[in-house]
Amino acid sequence: MGDAGGFTSMAGAKSSGDVPEIGIGMLGYAFMGKAHTNAFKKIPYMMYPPVAIPRLVAVCGRNEEAVSEAARRYGYEGYYTDWRKMLENDAIQVFDNGGPNDAHAEPSIAAAQAGKNVFCEKPLARTAEEAKTMLDAVEKAGVKHMVAFNYRFVPAIMQARKLIESGKLGRIYHWRAVYLQEWGMDPTMPISWRFQKEIAGSGALGDLGAHIIDLARFLVGEPKKVMGLTHNWMPQRPDGSGKLVKSDVDDGFVALMEFEGGAIGTVEASRFCPGRKNFNSFEINGENGSIQFNLERLNELNVFWNGDDPKETRGFHNALISEGFHPYWANWWPHGHMIGWEHSFAHEFHHFFEAIVNNTPVDPYGATFVDGYHNAVICDAIVQSSATGQAVDIAY
Repeated sequence: MGDAGGFTSMAGAKSSGDVPEIGIGMLGYAFMGKAHTNAFKKIPYMMYPPVAIPRLVAVCGRNEEAVSEAARRYGYEGYYTDWRKMLENDAIQVFDNGGPNDAHAEPSIAAAQAGKNVFCEKPLARTAEEAKTMLDAVEKAGVKHMVAFNYRFVPAIMQARKLIESGKLGRIYHWRAVYLQEWGMDPTMPISWRFQKEIAGSGALGDLGAHIIDLARFLVGEPKKVMGLTHNWMPQRPDGSGKLVKSDVDDGFVALMEFEGGAIGTVEASRFCPGRKNFNSFEINGENGSIQFNLERLNELNVFWNGDDPKETRGFHNALISEGFHPYWANWWPHGHMIGWEHSFAHEFHHFFEAIVNNTPVDPYGATFVDGYHNAVICDAIVQSSATGQAVDIAY
């Protein structure tokens, strides 16, 4: 201890008592690698007291120059160019799979077999069949598993879930959701794995549609029937060397849904929508009111309650989801001081770490590999419906 009013060293002191460390081994270091690492670094001092402190053990990628730079930039203790070697590291307790879609199944299955808890980016797999092999592996291994449907952990969306759970909205009649972006329509953009079916599995469907399909299940319930239409507007794209190569995924899709609870709905996603940057929006209509959300204004809910206002001024009103009693907000700032897209990952990983440390369920608020598999079944059904022109019953 120092003199009264003087300096006291905290060297070697833990931030909140005997908080366990959880070793992270991350596959992939680009867009999602940056988002995930940002969350790991925020958790110890913002999700306070932390249930666990992420230890950034290793990051893995095929390009040694790039992955070594990522390790330096993000602060990982080391790097690998072979995920198999990384999984031999006993300091790693969580395998964070942020690789391309074709690198989800094999490494995640191997991680589960090695006794690692597995966190995997969405979509869980390229097909339902592939997703089922991953689900079987984590269940057999008895490890914790989670799919990165991070929008569940946006405070406004979790608040919508709580309102629905409370029964305040009453019986749900309608769900409609769109996820629209513009970047895919650039004809000069060199082809990437996201436009190749063998690697990605699907296009806008798995990239964007998987998110709103998950939200439909999270907020409304299980779909029992779908009818879909997919389309590819740009079947060839430049390869960067002056040649055109095949682009064989859907650029956009739309689907009708019938839910087990009696609601009906639509989901639509596209990467061909000029002016739309990251427009993930849904509306739910129930017997007692409606809820509308737009990810680009993620701290807000537009709500309407029957009989809530005088009829002369009755209509939707904007609710700012930033109070200390709203989901996750006690960890952040005074009300009205907004948080952003990246904070959903801190909430998500904190939830996963809590499930690991305290042996609590990941579901129903977190998406498990069961949810990832169900999501893949629905995506496959939409593709099948588009090919046949027929409605498809959902069977897990």
